[in-house]
Amino acid sequence: MAKTNPFQFVQQVRAEMAKVTWPTRKETMITTAMVMVMVAFASVFFLIADQILSWVVGYILGFGA
Repeated sequence: MAKTNPFQFVQQVRAEMAKVTWPTRKETMITTAMVMVMVAFASVFFLIADQILSWVVGYILGFGA
C-alpha cells in the first residue's frame, strides 16, 4: 500500500466524509424511540421468563414444598 502524506490523508478523509449520509433529527428521534420500545419489551420478556424458570427450578429442587 502506497504511503500518503498527511495533507493527502486529510483530503481523502474530507472526501469520504462528504459521501456520508447523515440522519436527520427526526430519523434519529424515531430510531431512538424504537430502541427504547424494544428494550422495554425485552426487559418484560426476560422478567417473565426469569420468574417462570425460578418457579420451575424451585418446584423441582423443593419437590413441591
